[in-house]
Amino acid sequence: MVTMYPKVTATPSNAATDTGATARRTARLQVWRRRTQMGFFGLFLLAPALNLLRFDLYEAQLWLLGQRWTLGIDDLVAGHISATQAGWNLVWRALLPLLALVAVFLGVAYRYGRVYCGWLCPHFSMVEGINHLLHRACGKLSLWDAVPTPRPGTTPQSGWWPLFALSCVLGGFVWAITLLTYLLPPDTILGNLVAGTLTPNQFRFLAIGTAVFAAEFAFARHLFCRFGCAVGLFQSLAWMANPRGMVVAFDRPRARDCKSCQSEHSGAPALGSACDSVCPMRLQPRTVKRRMFSCVQCGQCLTACDATQTAQRRTPTLQWQIGEAALRETLRQRREAPQEKH
Repeated sequence: MVTMYPKVTATPSNAATDTGATARRTARLQVWRRRTQMGFFGLFLLAPALNLLRFDLYEAQLWLLGQRWTLGIDDLVAGHISATQAGWNLVWRALLPLLALVAVFLGVAYRYGRVYCGWLCPHFSMVEGINHLLHRACGKLSLWDAVPTPRPGTTPQSGWWPLFALSCVLGGFVWAITLLTYLLPPDTILGNLVAGTLTPNQFRFLAIGTAVFAAEFAFARHLFCRFGCAVGLFQSLAWMANPRGMVVAFDRPRARDCKSCQSEHSGAPALGSACDSVCPMRLQPRTVKRRMFSCVQCGQCLTACDATQTAQRRTPTLQWQIGEAALRETLRQRREAPQEKH
């Protein structure tokens, strides 16, 4: 068994200092994650207006990093370049950059899992926000949950339902109009919207898009993240293929420490599920890797574990592991899997 953290043998005061420093580090981790999410969300909204990335259907033109990205097809039609030159343009300007982007993206996912989802993805940022509002309204993270998910210090109040519904609709509208600006000139779309002069096709796109995205945010956001999003799905497949990929490892010999989890930290009853209750994907971080297929590596389970165990002057039972340590954790899980079935 891999030692997750060195055992604390210092005096109680020193132990509290050591574990407290660990808790502060994981708390700062969440601050940085929120910053990266906010920054990328802003980039997602502004990219079309800044011509950083969009495809103009009016001009049949791709814009990338403020420049027109062409393959020379017009020059070929006009006879300015040969077919061979057009073919090389296709390879150098389209095929190779695309393959390089895919390789880098899957390479990162192979080693670190779905870090794009947990640290950058605008959709997942919305999922987390809507989760929070729904939990404030009914104590659940999904309308389909059979029982509420307990979180210390949170008491469900029906007054949050209107805000939850409004956030789903506004989120759907933001998604619809942003996607439309990736296809049509943003100044035209926003100008028509403000002036109330949207074309019939533009209005239909926004109306249908808003309805579809609002329904997805309200009823199927977790299902979409797990199985409906190709970006997330391919990250998960790449990560599952790597036994050395970063995992949330559980110090199983200390499982008894989880029984008092949340008690001293918040004054709430000992629920033993601080890590489970904070997972935005509604996973159980102490389970085996194959059941963590859709883990987005957000680290919220680590932060909760650190906080609750630190309050009891103990080191956390959860930790990220990668490389050889992750391999040993994966092998340990495989050995214990048959025993769990019996």
